[in-house]
Amino acid sequence: MVDRRGLEVRNRPDGESSLMIAGLAIARCTEADIPEWIQLRHQLWPWNELLDPEDVRRILGRSATLSAFIARGPNGEALGFAEASLRSDYVNGCDSSPVLFLEGIFVDSSHRRQGVARALCDAVAAWGKGLGCIEFASDALFENTESHAFHAALGFTETERVVYFRKALPSESGTPSYAPAEDRP
Repeated sequence: MVDRRGLEVRNRPDGESSLMIAGLAIARCTEADIPEWIQLRHQLWPWNELLDPEDVRRILGRSATLSAFIARGPNGEALGFAEASLRSDYVNGCDSSPVLFLEGIFVDSSHRRQGVARALCDAVAAWGKGLGCIEFASDALFENTESHAFHAALGFTETERVVYFRKALPSESGTPSYAPAEDRP
């Protein structure tokens, strides 16, 4: 079957549908995808704890503002994932609201530079456009030049560079009421 955008759509065994982009099956994550999605997610963000059940329910529960997509190869193997959100607060460099925001994207190292990330971003863009977004934004750490090049290759343009600051507010006893970042696990 072909959807209104001209993309091939296939039904999955779990009743969901997958977009076929560049020979890859791209679909919103479902319960069946959780183990592979969490494993891929942990490769991107190894310092984060594994998703707790509430986070999984919120993202997989078809939240109006969050979504996760998984890319599968011809043999059904998970190759990568993308997470996106709709942000209604100010998004640096954007003029509209809500803005589609790429929260994270990861492709297994053995499948990089083969169009998987582009296919994931195409699926995320289709989701956002379907919800009325006219801008697609993302961010990257200042020193992550590989990510800067990736974004540029996908058509993102750099809008601004920001340095964030913070200041601890002392508790009533006069000492900070938090653990400094360098003391956190």
